[in-house]
Amino acid sequence: MKVLIMAGGYATRLWPITKDNPKALLPVGDRVILDYILEKVGELGMEAYISTNRFFEAHFRPYAEKYGVGLIVEDTLHEEEKLGTVGALKRAVDELGLDDYLVIAGDNLFSFSLRDFLDSYDGRTLIAVYDIGDLELAKRYGVVVLEGDRVIAFQEKPAQPRSTLVSTGVYVFPKGVMAMIDEYLRNGHRDAPGYFLQWLLEAGVEVRAYRFSEYWYDIGSADSYLEALKTLLRESHVEEIQISPYAKIIPPVVIKRGAKILGRSMIGPYAYIGEDCVIENSDISDSIIFRKTVIRNSTIWRSIIDEKCEIRNLELRKSLVGGHAKIQRGE
Repeated sequence: MKVLIMAGGYATRLWPITKDNPKALLPVGDRVILDYILEKVGELGMEAYISTNRFFEAHFRPYAEKYGVGLIVEDTLHEEEKLGTVGALKRAVDELGLDDYLVIAGDNLFSFSLRDFLDSYDGRTLIAVYDIGDLELAKRYGVVVLEGDRVIAFQEKPAQPRSTLVSTGVYVFPKGVMAMIDEYLRNGHRDAPGYFLQWLLEAGVEVRAYRFSEYWYDIGSADSYLEALKTLLRESHVEEIQISPYAKIIPPVVIKRGAKILGRSMIGPYAYIGEDCVIENSDISDSIIFRKTVIRNSTIWRSIIDEKCEIRNLELRKSLVGGHAKIQRGE
């Protein structure tokens, strides 16, 4: 069996913060999303690969070297050129050969052990499913209908979900199913794993489900990203920083090297402050601030601010600010 981490998307739903940075490398606590996945993969001792695109190849190479995994690079530079998930699976088979594949979405944060997941694998297609507990939320995902642990129906982003169980982007596709990808794509089917699973069920392929609880986050929106931060940031990580004696830090927080926390600032809880940021007389909580951003006399709550921004005299709530932005209100 081979492990394939899918990180070839351009994450347009999180633009502008993912315009130049892959979603799998967004920080969550003191690590990035890919670190969490690769640490779980490392426990398996299996041959593993990251599937990405030419545009983001250089971003992933240091992680491939650090964790001793391979890179499979599709020759695309833009969203409209990308192969899609099933197309990327075909490329992996072409490059690595037919085998059983453990496939993991690279924007996925999940609580279960991959070893436990594979212990449930018996040679039939296996998918990890999570009860999201809300029919309205289920409309955003691939919805699974079960009979015991057997999948009897799969609805990709349905208008009327039949359950609140959703597929979480972790699959085992046996060798025989991987061999069917060519036929699926040749017939012009939609290039997404949910539609592939629907097609497999219609073709009479048995699909089983592994149910888990605790937490799962698909980092596809600012809300899910911030919720993941709140779940996974359990203790503070403060590096070499400059901090005013009048500033207050409320854990848990991450404050990276070179940051300056000046004046009567209040940081936290659940704040990520990137390298070389300057925060002065400002309150920041439930938010992610990327490197070299300057924030003065402002209140930031449940917001994501990209690198090298300047924010002055503002109150930002539930905001997403792109890199190099300069926003201020007059004194």
